[in-house]
Amino acid sequence: MDDCTKRINAAAIVETRQPSLSGTDCPTPLSLVDRSYRKVNVTVMRDDKSEIQEFLKESPNIGKPPRHVSSIRHSVSSAQLAHATEVECDGGIVSSRLPSDSNSTFVPIFRSGSCSEIGSKPYMEDEHICIDNLLEHLGATENFPSPGAFYGVFDGHGGTDAASFIRENILRFIIEDIDFPFCVEKAIKSAFLNADHAFADDGSLDRSSGTTALTALIFGRTLLIANAGDCRAVLGKRGRAVELSNDHKPNSISERSRIEKLGGVVYDGYLNGQLSVARALGDWHMKGAKGSSCPLSAEPELQETILSEEDEFLIIGCDGLWDVMSSQCAVTMARKELMLHNDPERCSRELVREALKRNSCDNLTVVIICFSPDPPPRLEFPKFKFSRSISAEGLNLLQEALDSGV
Repeated sequence: MDDCTKRINAAAIVETRQPSLSGTDCPTPLSLVDRSYRKVNVTVMRDDKSEIQEFLKESPNIGKPPRHVSSIRHSVSSAQLAHATEVECDGGIVSSRLPSDSNSTFVPIFRSGSCSEIGSKPYMEDEHICIDNLLEHLGATENFPSPGAFYGVFDGHGGTDAASFIRENILRFIIEDIDFPFCVEKAIKSAFLNADHAFADDGSLDRSSGTTALTALIFGRTLLIANAGDCRAVLGKRGRAVELSNDHKPNSISERSRIEKLGGVVYDGYLNGQLSVARALGDWHMKGAKGSSCPLSAEPELQETILSEEDEFLIIGCDGLWDVMSSQCAVTMARKELMLHNDPERCSRELVREALKRNSCDNLTVVIICFSPDPPPRLEFPKFKFSRSISAEGLNLLQEALDSGV
């Protein structure tokens, strides 16, 4: 049975099972947040090793992080690994969910701040959008999924036309799609492709300009990241970085394979020797007829996440930031700043300023979205008889190794 035909149930909890993009099965539509959750108490037996893992997980982040520290990708805390459900990767959608999610009383409150700088480039080609209250912005009816927010970063190249057009129209294409809000994943995918085609049809714009695009659509506790290009979304989870998007570089294994199957080549890290990203909207001088498959794709990769109390903030940014700063470094810096002043806009400025100090050669755009009105709490951990001589970044790396069973 096609679940896309189900209507919104205002008291339903969002189902996080992911569909295949090529099929018709979709999760239950996003709905109004039910505030009458039951609280479930779970007792976990620990041995000495798990106590040390807990100590490592909750250690405070102090000092300045190193430049290049790998982050945890699509991970959960070690205490929850035994209960985590399977992760599905089908048709470009990645989803993870814990069984306790549907019983949580956590309701996020959205507030954001952003910063953009031209950097060392002669022109500013980045665009971004921040909407903390989607219902108010759209004047939506009571049947619209609530609460809602929408954010996006768009890294233009070859001119500003593509980035500006997508910024101004992508949300409209999402909410006007026939599958919205009953099957939001399909609506977002269609919106990216339809926006790309609409840009090509606009005769007043330079259709050879292009842009990467990353959007974050939030309804209640459900966060949907859609990415086409090398912008990045990183979740701050009690001081740890959880990457919610993949950088679509031509020389990555999956993108190179897709490109070569469609007749393209990767030369010195560039798609067909011209473009440093494998997915983008616009750039119609590199694409064939509309609807045809080509090495340069506008199709986004989607990831759905159910937010919990541990999820403190989200960082989305263009590659000018990530070229000089690891995901873990950005989360560590952002958390430290938010603990000091609890201002996401000031925090985004600090990240941009740090990237400039590190000689970023690109335009810089950073958006920080907080999920609570309060600053991140100080992390406490039990005292042990031995002293600790490892940095907070080292602890996060060690925790990642323990979680992955390496």
